[in-house]
Amino acid sequence: MTTETATLGGGCFWCTEAAFKELEGVHGVTSGYAGGHVDNPSYKAVCREETGHAEVTRVEYDPDVIAYEDLLAVFFTVHDPTTLNRQGPDVGSQYRSIILYESDDQRRIAEEYIAGLEAENVYDDDIVTEVEALETFWEAEAYHQDYYEKNPGDAYCQFNADPKIRKVREKFGDKVKQEA
Repeated sequence: MTTETATLGGGCFWCTEAAFKELEGVHGVTSGYAGGHVDNPSYKAVCREETGHAEVTRVEYDPDVIAYEDLLAVFFTVHDPTTLNRQGPDVGSQYRSIILYESDDQRRIAEEYIAGLEAENVYDDDIVTEVEALETFWEAEAYHQDYYEKNPGDAYCQFNADPKIRKVREKFGDKVKQEA
């Protein structure tokens, strides 16, 4: 089995983590921080916007089962790439839309994907998603990992993660993991 990683930030990592875990070929999703200027950032420092980091998810996937382009399609479905430093109720630069590429191929694919969305006028407003090289991925604190699974009754998750999961299941049903 081949494993590659994609690092994407589209708002609260609890919600995007839950959405990506739905996909066949995704072997792991880790919540974390990237795109900042401080080593080993803490959640509190990231939330105070002291570190420059975005909340991101690192998706480990098998490219023979699901393509990077498919991950981008899900990414652009489960968040609003036209709002600067905001996703739903969450406001701040840590919630910005960002793709952190890990190879020239990922950079090219991401830039072409965004150009295609803009050419098709998929959104009413301009896409503000940043595309930059991943320097370092910092894993978030343990209590952030698998948050949705551990806290299914959490009101924030019900209002924000559940709709993202429904979108993935509806729009990408052929790519969703089948129940065993």
